[in-house]
Amino acid sequence: MEPRIAVIYYSSTGNVHELAVALAAGAEEAGAEVRLRKVAELAPPEAIDSNPQWRAHADATADVPAATLDDLAWADGYAFGTPARFGNVASQLKQFIDTTASLWATGQLADKPSTAFTSAINDHGGNESTLLALYNTMYHWGTVIVPPGYTHDVVDAAGGNPYGTAHASHIGAATPQVLAAARYQGSRLVEVAAALLTARALRHAA
Repeated sequence: MEPRIAVIYYSSTGNVHELAVALAAGAEEAGAEVRLRKVAELAPPEAIDSNPQWRAHADATADVPAATLDDLAWADGYAFGTPARFGNVASQLKQFIDTTASLWATGQLADKPSTAFTSAINDHGGNESTLLALYNTMYHWGTVIVPPGYTHDVVDAAGGNPYGTAHASHIGAATPQVLAAARYQGSRLVEVAAALLTARALRHAA
């Protein structure tokens, strides 16, 4: 079965976007149909204009579709990306998550696999706590959380974060090792999503 995967993220200067693109590529290579979606920007134009990197990234990704609740209802699995904000989820992504009550209340988010990825300015800038904070929502939804764990050598090569791919942006663009870990995380999500779809089909056929 060909799973449908929604990769939904927020990125201000492009670090999380880079991971999102790599994860989506890994999911597509594993046979999934993928929707890459960004959540709406909440910051005022003057704040964006105050940081040339922020403005450049906003302009460069203007054609990336905005995430909607339909993307969540459509998908068989989810990957969420956020920069670390004081060890927590960026308000832009959190605002989108806070609109999902209607889907949650009707069980449309349950039993689907989910995973997460992030970026902070340094190695100990809250990457792990941000991922764990994001997974708190996934527990409430009833999703099947699919972290990379230590299931492939690329995880160790990218810094060894078992909770999700994380990029320390002080080094600049994501390294090939980090992008490889993101692609692997996408393929692992597809593998679990496909297994769950097959199991459901067999159960319904019995």
